[in-house]
Amino acid sequence: MDRPVADFSLIETLRYDPGAGFIRLRLHLARLERSARRLGFPHPKDVAARLADAVADTIGPQRVRLTFDRAGRIAVTRADFVPLAEGTVWRVRVAQTRLDSGDTLLRAKTTLRAVYERARAEFSSTEADEVLLLNESDEVCEGAITSVFVDDGSGLLRTPPIACGLLAGVLRNELICARKARTGRLALADLANGKLLVGNSLRGLIPAVLVADE
Repeated sequence: MDRPVADFSLIETLRYDPGAGFIRLRLHLARLERSARRLGFPHPKDVAARLADAVADTIGPQRVRLTFDRAGRIAVTRADFVPLAEGTVWRVRVAQTRLDSGDTLLRAKTTLRAVYERARAEFSSTEADEVLLLNESDEVCEGAITSVFVDDGSGLLRTPPIACGLLAGVLRNELICARKARTGRLALADLANGKLLVGNSLRGLIPAVLVADE
């Protein structure tokens, strides 16, 4: 890590569908292991078994949240997952809060969420479904809970590179590995010139529209 921080845990948020199991489980486990190794946490053990135990008695889709701390402790909680209505388009606004591209801790999903919470608090739920964060160079990074993608007509989605200062999202990694997306730095003007989408592993890709400040 580049700076001392208060104690924190790693997070993975997964969707569980009866019949299909945990969506993108392999990618979630791989990210957890990479983050643990890079940040000096112990190797996560029995994670898949703990997740399976958490949903053993469920009959419907679940949102499952796993945390893993520096002592190697795992905690799993769950809640019913409610999918978005068909045809949903999220309203997205740009936050004044900025990310620091030099903060490599942003590349891991952790309980250190203050910067994202500040950004989200800039707008009420009636003003925006999601907020976008830029870095110190005004490059687009990510949403408070999503990765950002632009369909520019090239046949591949564009998504900001990790070097801009953002989370290595599971859905993002899947799309890049499947050659459905490529990395490329994005300015706000690029969002206006293409089709904006946001997404995460829990909900998949969500069409979005950028709402300008009045």
